[in-house]
Amino acid sequence: MRAIWKGAVAFGLVNVPVKLYAATGEHEVPLHQVHRKDAGRIRYAKRCSVCGETVETSDLAKGYETDDGRMVVLTDEDLAELPLSTDREIAVLEFVPADQVDPIMLAKTYYLEPEKSAVKPYALLRGALTATDRMAVVKVALRQRESMAVLRVRDDVICLQTLLWPDEVREADFPVLDTAITVRPQELSMASSLVESLAADFDPSAFEDTYQAALEQLIEAKVATGGAQAAPDEGVAAASVGRAPGGEVIDLLSALQRSVEKARAARGESAAVSTPAAATKPAATKRARSATARPAATTAADGARGRTAAPVVAERSATAPTKQRARPRRSTADAEPDTGVTARKARTKAS
Repeated sequence: MRAIWKGAVAFGLVNVPVKLYAATGEHEVPLHQVHRKDAGRIRYAKRCSVCGETVETSDLAKGYETDDGRMVVLTDEDLAELPLSTDREIAVLEFVPADQVDPIMLAKTYYLEPEKSAVKPYALLRGALTATDRMAVVKVALRQRESMAVLRVRDDVICLQTLLWPDEVREADFPVLDTAITVRPQELSMASSLVESLAADFDPSAFEDTYQAALEQLIEAKVATGGAQAAPDEGVAAASVGRAPGGEVIDLLSALQRSVEKARAARGESAAVSTPAAATKPAATKRARSATARPAATTAADGARGRTAAPVVAERSATAPTKQRARPRRSTADAEPDTGVTARKARTKAS
């Protein structure tokens, strides 16, 4: 573990230099928000609501909005001038019975490790807390915030556990609980029997986070079956949506056209690419051109999305039959008539 704070416990005239370590850490599988289509990470930029500019971290400050809608800006320099009397010191205020500390006020827990020169006074404080079954109420400044906390003993280590301030604990005001309820002795006896039937000594190691275990198994199964894909190049992803990584807007159609020309040139084919005006040419010409352009266009589009076209071609060849029966093209006479249009023309002629 890495110490996150250094200071000293001061009780009376005794000063115990200590290091502070986080005693807890929530376990979780880190999941990111991604684009379902191409697995690209979703990024959030810090953007100013007034000028619309993206703000760098160095330009950020804290602000307090007043009741009339005005904003008070507080810089790091302003906050540094605020007095923190307990800075780098854990000042013991009093020792209280352990059962008088309401668990709802308990917050984050830290371990206190003594410096090598302070092992004896550390052991003295630990022994006094254990012998008197009391906790030491202290004040400490962590991350530029003054907190109330208690010192208690866990095994052979003194723990510092921060407390909520009294005004941070909400009152439970539920009028429904004021309703008069009559509990019969038989019901209370049966409930007590149920409690006794499930009574046990608490062993937290006997419990498991089944959701996280199932999530890890799901991820491992997807990796084993080829469900994991290479992280896409964010530069390519930016170009694929018409914006270069540096923020320059580009013509997506021109980029695709150049990609097709490059792919054709690599195969020794003609680099000429049809423009959108070719949509007015006969259908036979369009079909012939699209039949030759489709592989290159597919390769270029797949490349722009950060994927290769080879697996797609292989998958198609594995699933498609070796021979395909050409479908007879229906003539115009065989097409289904538009009965509505035909009826309107007949009525026009008759009139």
